[in-house]
Amino acid sequence: MFALIDGNNFYASCECVFQPELRGKPLVVLSNNDGCAIARSDEAKALGVKMGQPIFEVPPAVRRQLAIRSANFTLYGDMSARVLAILREAAPRVESYSIDESFLDLTGILKPGSREAFCRELRERVHRWTGIPNCVGIGATKTLAKLGNHVAKSAVRKPGSYPAELGRVADLSALSPQGLSAVLAATPVGELWGVGRRWAAKLRSMNIETALQLRDAPRALILDSFGVVLSRTQRELASEPCLALEEVEPDRQQIMVSRSFGERVEDHQSIGEAFATFAMRACEKLRARGLVASAVGIFANTDHFRPELHQHHPQRTTDLPRATSDSRVVLNTIRQMQRGFLKDGYAYKKAGVWLMDLSRPDQLQPDLFSTITIGDDKLMQTLDAINRRYGRGTVGLGATGWRERPQWGMRQATLSSRFTTSLRDLPRAIC
Repeated sequence: MFALIDGNNFYASCECVFQPELRGKPLVVLSNNDGCAIARSDEAKALGVKMGQPIFEVPPAVRRQLAIRSANFTLYGDMSARVLAILREAAPRVESYSIDESFLDLTGILKPGSREAFCRELRERVHRWTGIPNCVGIGATKTLAKLGNHVAKSAVRKPGSYPAELGRVADLSALSPQGLSAVLAATPVGELWGVGRRWAAKLRSMNIETALQLRDAPRALILDSFGVVLSRTQRELASEPCLALEEVEPDRQQIMVSRSFGERVEDHQSIGEAFATFAMRACEKLRARGLVASAVGIFANTDHFRPELHQHHPQRTTDLPRATSDSRVVLNTIRQMQRGFLKDGYAYKKAGVWLMDLSRPDQLQPDLFSTITIGDDKLMQTLDAINRRYGRGTVGLGATGWRERPQWGMRQATLSSRFTTSLRDLPRAIC
């Protein structure tokens, strides 16, 4: 038995926690470089702002009514961690599915009649302790729990779409077979977890338009036409668990850090500072996962939206001197890779660094002739600890130019403060 708890309009809700004047207003959070809408309050949705819509495409009459914020991922990540800590106190097994969604395994810890009451209390606790509104779906499988969360939100936002009693917390496991079938019949197949536009269109061409019709379709037909992934979805709709809880994130095969620049950049030194900054961030992620990398790659792109400009899209990869998570080793390798990498007179719009051949240190074959300096690991751990405590960028490598405002930096004209991770930005209470 699973529950899925999902923060409502999560990024927008995080902004409202520390800026209560935004509550009840049409709020839009923009992507990197203040490009597209990646979160919208219900009021902004009512004005017709679409997910992923470039802000310049929003009609001026609507734009004047919006409160706009640049994405503050430092704040959102910290608020997500706080929500997750509450959930892990409440349930023994929790999977962090995304920054705003978590699965809970309720198997064996609650009697059938007490699941909804437990989840309602948990929902209120998360809202009370963090300020993040949320909804909960409960189901015999992860797919049904995910559907239950959709039902819990839709029953409130779109009255009449589902029974009102399923609003905010929807326990699909408590429904009668006829009641569950009615919910599935009211759900377009394109709303199901993992069913994208192409599959939804293909299913509709086969006269399978609702979740109920997918559940009841011949299993051999779905398996032959779509493969094992949608076949699992079909079986999960029939309350047959196929997807287990993933409490531990599997080790990644690579880590990439990239960014589109706020403006086109021709200066090679500035782009070199960008590479250094991305390398440091990638190594931070590597160390946080307890991994080391054996190879590194870099890339840069000119602006493909401006085909009239000179175009250049170089990339290079190379082995590191040894498997490492030391930012200095990675950065020295990247500086060698940069020789002759960029072209004069070309304006670059995006660049990135990725680390490859990841493994755990205890899985490596020791090299008798490799150069290892005692204390390197402790130095990197100290840098990470300082940046965690005082904010990212407090200390860094000189090659990043981290004390200057970079030419390649993102546009963040309406960035809110780091309310929970920076001592300078802590909210002040005036009595």
